[in-house]
Amino acid sequence: MASTVQFSTKDKILGAAEELFATHGFAGTSLRQVTSRADVNIAAVNYHFGSKENLVNEVFRRRMDQMSAQRLAQLKRALAEQPGEIEPIIAAFVEPALDMASGRAGSGAFVRVIARAYVEKNDALRKFLSEQYGHVPREFAGALAVCLPGLGKAELYGRLDFLAGALTYAMADFGLIKRPPNTTEHAHRTRIAGELIRFAAAGFRA
Repeated sequence: MASTVQFSTKDKILGAAEELFATHGFAGTSLRQVTSRADVNIAAVNYHFGSKENLVNEVFRRRMDQMSAQRLAQLKRALAEQPGEIEPIIAAFVEPALDMASGRAGSGAFVRVIARAYVEKNDALRKFLSEQYGHVPREFAGALAVCLPGLGKAELYGRLDFLAGALTYAMADFGLIKRPPNTTEHAHRTRIAGELIRFAAAGFRA
């Protein structure tokens, strides 16, 4: 029973931190705000995370570990079943992220947290993300390089960055493309994924 209570407390803290980071940013959120939102004391944050920096890292880890594993598993299947094809590789990058954005409760806030990571200067966070998840885009870049032997490394990584930016935008459900009436969220996300995959594939081939 004690382990269940501890997990519940930890999850409450992570959920509160995620919402606050999404709204106020990393520098603009204090641990006192997190404890107030989660209805816990500061000792609970120190026990589970030790520091604000570790708390920030764990907010990313609880979403990105699963998404990264799904991406790599789907990439492995794509390379085995459809070698030399660009679209399945891009789909392996896009689909797990869109599934995450429309799935687990609260994941909409995490999309805004990702945007914060792009725009805020947080060297410790960028180092953590590079060390923990940098291998994922490298795997995709390697797979795409095989399909696009004439594309230089700088161009390849630049276009992968463009894809990541467009994907973040799509995950946040910004822009002019809104879910039509009487269309399920799943059907809407599937259509958006298909459009983004086709768009990105054309960009990589250009």
